[in-house]
Amino acid sequence: MAEVSTNALFPGTFQGTAADIAGQIGLMWELVKAPLIVPLLKVAMYICLVMELMLFIERLYMGIVIVLVKLFMRKPEKRYNWEPMGEDLEIGNEGFPMVLVQIPMFNEKEVYKISIGAACNLSWPSDRLVIQVLDDSTDPLIKDLVEKECLRWASKGINIRYQIRENRGGYKAGALKEGLKRDYVKDCEYVVIFDADFRPEPDFLRRAIPFLVHNSEIALIQGRWRFVNANECLLTRMQEMSLDYHFTVEQEVGSSTHAFFGFNGTGGVWRIAAINEAGGWKDRTTVEDMDLAVRASLKGWKFLYLGDLQVKSELPSTFKAFRFQQHRWSCGPANLFRKMVMEIVRNKRVNIWKKFYVIYSFFFVRKIIAHMVTFFFFCVVLPLSLLVPEVEVPVWGAIYIPCIITTLNSVGTPRSIHLLFYWILFENVMAFQRTKATFIGLLEAKRANEWVVTEKLGDALKNKEKTKQTKKPRGSLFGDRILPQELGFAVFLFFCGCYDVLYGKSQYFLYIFLQVITFTIAGFGYIGTIVPS
Repeated sequence: MAEVSTNALFPGTFQGTAADIAGQIGLMWELVKAPLIVPLLKVAMYICLVMELMLFIERLYMGIVIVLVKLFMRKPEKRYNWEPMGEDLEIGNEGFPMVLVQIPMFNEKEVYKISIGAACNLSWPSDRLVIQVLDDSTDPLIKDLVEKECLRWASKGINIRYQIRENRGGYKAGALKEGLKRDYVKDCEYVVIFDADFRPEPDFLRRAIPFLVHNSEIALIQGRWRFVNANECLLTRMQEMSLDYHFTVEQEVGSSTHAFFGFNGTGGVWRIAAINEAGGWKDRTTVEDMDLAVRASLKGWKFLYLGDLQVKSELPSTFKAFRFQQHRWSCGPANLFRKMVMEIVRNKRVNIWKKFYVIYSFFFVRKIIAHMVTFFFFCVVLPLSLLVPEVEVPVWGAIYIPCIITTLNSVGTPRSIHLLFYWILFENVMAFQRTKATFIGLLEAKRANEWVVTEKLGDALKNKEKTKQTKKPRGSLFGDRILPQELGFAVFLFFCGCYDVLYGKSQYFLYIFLQVITFTIAGFGYIGTIVPS
């Protein structure tokens, strides 16, 4: 028997007909399936089901809390001290605190005028406002354009400073940290941060600053992002759905229950004293904003999210830019979790409930489990179970709970509810990239600190006639867009789907084939805006 098994597992030659080879492969599969494949796949399925239940409970909790917040909680102006800022007849503008506006930039040719213009039009006394353009651009032409724009506004009486560095050390965190060291900043009490594609309304400061002035325990006011190009393509619609849930539910719940949430890196106002007490900006991860927020929270500072304080911004509309952004947003939190989890556990200034919320809910479930269960369960375990009928995935785990989670995720963007099914397929594709980035962050692997600035197109594509006249070389376009790993998963899923059609008893092949199409579209790069060179 041992001799037969050895010959079957390791045949000396594969000479023979195609039927013989297929038979040998089938025999090898049967020999390893029962003792090895089935137990491993069952363990993987149970782990995925546990993770799915964790995510389900988290989403259900968030849904219940946000309903209670909307129904019963008073508005921020009622919960906190708030009075409108106005000019005092005796002291004039001295009643207004000094505010610093920081605009970090890196080769932002398409949007630099928008952000600088919006900042210069903020309704705040000009002698109590300092606008700081932190330009890390490597293109001399763009640097010259940005500097000239700053000089143009300075000639109108705006206190605007153009700052450059010798190198990009620390990337955005390094630029913000360097900006706070300038002599003219020492009198500023608060700092507002706007990325280069953000365009605040003129009353932004007048609505946000009073919360900081009249509530000494608050360190951060975070506004909500709105997207000027949400309707540009299907990719931007998908992003809008995910980010609207993040702001409408996650940020609101964190602010209302624990006075804690992750700073979004832009569209917010910080108390400079809180930044300094927390240790300032650090560049140890690619999520310097979240890093600062967690450290400030551990010092006892509170945060406030204002859902009606909205700031217009731009979503990445090219698939390449979106993938780089998602790598940074997935890798960074996992890497920060690795670095800070014990620091959070040992902290003495916050209660155990807040520690649990930050470690379990904020980091573990949302930043790690959510990515992994989406990829491993729906793109690996479920398809493999079609090849191994001994492993039966329960219907509640494969259909019912995912449907409930998806429905809860849709509350942020009711106008896109008809896109929910495609959003699921797209999120499954992106879960592969996010899971890979999460492992890189947890293991602090080679790309853990990779920072690629998200490309902003601004109005670059509005002149369609000029765009059509410029054609990108086909070879370059092919090499830049093809994603072999996504295409490999498409082939794997296609095989699983065909096997289910021929030999399976479930109807999962319908979902599998739709997922094949989505992976294939992503693999060939036909998602988002195609930008000619």
